Amino acid sequence: MRECEQLPAPVDSYQRRFAQVLAFIESRSERALSIDELSDVAAFSRHHFHRQFSGFLGMSAYRYVQFVRMRRASWRLAFRPGLSVCEIALSTGYEGPEAFARAFRQFAGQSPSAFRESPDWREWHARFRPFVALRQTNMNLPHSPATVRVVSFPATRVASLEHRGSPLRLGESIRSFIEWRKANKLPPSASATFNIIYDDPDETPPEEFRFRLCAATNNVVAANDAGVTEMIIPAGRCALLRHVGSDDQLGRSIRHLYSSWLPTSGEEPRDYPLYLRRVAFFPDVPDSEAITDIYLPLR
Repeated sequence: MRECEQLPAPVDSYQRRFAQVLAFIESRSERALSIDELSDVAAFSRHHFHRQFSGFLGMSAYRYVQFVRMRRASWRLAFRPGLSVCEIALSTGYEGPEAFARAFRQFAGQSPSAFRESPDWREWHARFRPFVALRQTNMNLPHSPATVRVVSFPATRVASLEHRGSPLRLGESIRSFIEWRKANKLPPSASATFNIIYDDPDETPPEEFRFRLCAATNNVVAANDAGVTEMIIPAGRCALLRHVGSDDQLGRSIRHLYSSWLPTSGEEPRDYPLYLRRVAFFPDVPDSEAITDIYLPLR
C-alpha cells in the first residue's frame, strides 16, 4: 500500500474511519464489544460491517479483538508476575483459566504458565507479525504531531542493562531488568524509566542490534549477576517530542523529528544516541494511552 499521504481522498477517509475503530478497540479491549458498537464508531451499517472490516483489514473484527487482548495478556504474563493467570484470564474476557489457556495457546504457541515461565519470543513474534503489520499500516494515518520543544535535560544517573542481539529477544532482557529493579526497590513509580536507542532494528543486522534499558537512581549500583551497570545520561539540550500511543507507531514520531523538524529547525544533533523516557506503560495502560517522551540530543 502506498503511503497514506498519497492515497486518494475517499480511500484516506475510509482508512481513517477504520483507524478510529482500531483505536476504540484498543481503549476498551477488556470489556465486551458488540458489532453494533464498532459499526457506530466507523459510521458504517452494521449489516455490512463484518465484511467491510475483513475486506479492508484482511482479518475479522473478532480475531482482531482477540489479538489485542492476547497481546496485552502476553505482556502481563511475561512482565507482571504479581498478577495471577486467573486475574489475567478474567481481564482478557474469559470466565476462567481453562478457556483462556486454550485460546492463548492458539495465539502464542505456549500455555499461559509455560509462557510466564519461559516465553518463546521468536515464536510469539512470528505468530503476532500479521497483527502488528496490520496495525502499522492501518493506524498510520496523516496526523499533526505534538509540538517539538527544545529543553535542557539534566545529567541523570541510571542503572542500565544493555541488550545486544536480535530485537526479537528484547523481551528476555526486559524480564531480567524488571527482576533486578524489583530486587533493588526501583519501581517505575519511584524511578524514571529510560531507553537508549543505538540502532534502528529495521536497518541493523540482528546480531549487531543494541538497546539500553535504564532506571534513574541515586544509589551506587553494586556488581550483580544480571549485568546491570551504572552510567550517566549526560546533560544537554534536546528536542523533546511526546508520543502518545503504541510503540507500533513510535518509529513514525521518530522519523518526524529527523525528516520534518530537524531540517527546518536550524539545529544540529549532538554526538549521543536518541533516547526515550517511558511515562505511561503498556500493559498497565492500553496501547493507545501509552506515553513516551522522545529526546533527540542537540548541540
